[in-house]
Amino acid sequence: MNPVDLMLQVIHDYSPKSIWTGAPLEAFRRVENTNRGDIGEEFLVRYLGEQIGFSVAKSGTRGDRQDMLIEGRRFEVKTASLGANGTFQFNHVRLDRDYLYLLCLGVCPDGMVPFAFAWWLMVDSRKARTQPHLERSNGWHASGWNSE
Repeated sequence: MNPVDLMLQVIHDYSPKSIWTGAPLEAFRRVENTNRGDIGEEFLVRYLGEQIGFSVAKSGTRGDRQDMLIEGRRFEVKTASLGANGTFQFNHVRLDRDYLYLLCLGVCPDGMVPFAFAWWLMVDSRKARTQPHLERSNGWHASGWNSE
C-alpha cells in the first residue's frame, strides 16, 4: 500500500461517523462559517415574510442597530449548526447593539429549531444562567433537538 492510501486508511479508522453525512441539510454544514449567518437571515426573511406573512425588513449593513425588523421589532439573528455533542453554539452575541430580541436559528441535519430570547434576559447574567437552554461562555449555547 502506498503512503497516501495508508494515510487515508488511518484517517478513516479514526474518523467518527458524522450526524450530517447523507442528511437533508448536509449542504449547510459544508458552507463556510462566514456564510451561515447570511443563509440563516435570508431563510428567516423569506420564511417569516413570504410563508407566514409577517412584515420583515433585513438591515442594510453589518453595522446597523439590528439584523432585521420583524413586525417592527428589532432582532439580532444568530445561526448555528448542531454539533456532535447535541448542542448549538451561537457566537458573537453583541449585547451593546440596540435590539430587543435575539433570534437563534439552530440548523439540524434534518430540520431547524428557532430560539428567541429577550435582550434584558441576556444582559443580566444571573437571569441568563437560570434560563433553561441558555448559558454564557465563549458563545450562547442552546440545548439541541433531535427531529427523529
